[in-house]
Amino acid sequence: MRQIILVTDGCSNVGISPVVAAAHALAENIVVNVVGVVDEGEIGDRGKEEIEEIARAGGGLSRVVPIVHLSRTIQMMTRKTVVHTVQQAVQKELRQMFGNAPITALPPDDREKVVQLIDDMAETSSLQVALLVDASASMKPKMKAVEDAIRDLMISLQARAGKSEISVFHFPKFGGEDGDIVMDLHWTRDLAKIGNLFYKLNMKGTTPTGPALMQLVRFIVGGIKAPEGWTDSDPAKGGMLGDYII
Repeated sequence: MRQIILVTDGCSNVGISPVVAAAHALAENIVVNVVGVVDEGEIGDRGKEEIEEIARAGGGLSRVVPIVHLSRTIQMMTRKTVVHTVQQAVQKELRQMFGNAPITALPPDDREKVVQLIDDMAETSSLQVALLVDASASMKPKMKAVEDAIRDLMISLQARAGKSEISVFHFPKFGGEDGDIVMDLHWTRDLAKIGNLFYKLNMKGTTPTGPALMQLVRFIVGGIKAPEGWTDSDPAKGGMLGDYII
């Protein structure tokens, strides 16, 4: 199972619609969740509507939360969408066996077995979570909270029985083209490799959310590879890929 968690605090303003990009992700069996982060300011009505539409198109969940709730929200989203994905797969199999009857229509003993199966699969299935972080200028005071939330997510995933990996990307690339994303952390299960993810981060004003989502989907589908010589633990790289452009 594969998920993208988009963390942002405002509206996209460059390139393809992020709603279209999220729909493309779902077509590739990648669920897109969206967390809108608020601090002193507020995400306007347009921003909230966009956040909801991105998640809806991506088959995921959306929440607008203050920074203090960011970590808990990301963990909750990950868990809920895993269960939802498993439920959909199980219900598809049940429809083939029993028609369109819902799980609640099954005999009590069979229903209990199905529910247990869903719980077991949600716990043991392999999971990859790619976090895509909006690094536009307005997000600068929130990046420490984002980094802490990523670390907490890794801790929670380590408690799962199934193989769980996370990767981290941010956008836009400073000095790059709109939609360029930067790999901050390659796929890993090792909590020790999560260092200073956003070390010496240069931030810019545009928010090309749609193009960034599209690029991340292409790399997930194609298999994300670290650049030659890259190690997550290399302090000289500062926990991110420096000037490496995805």
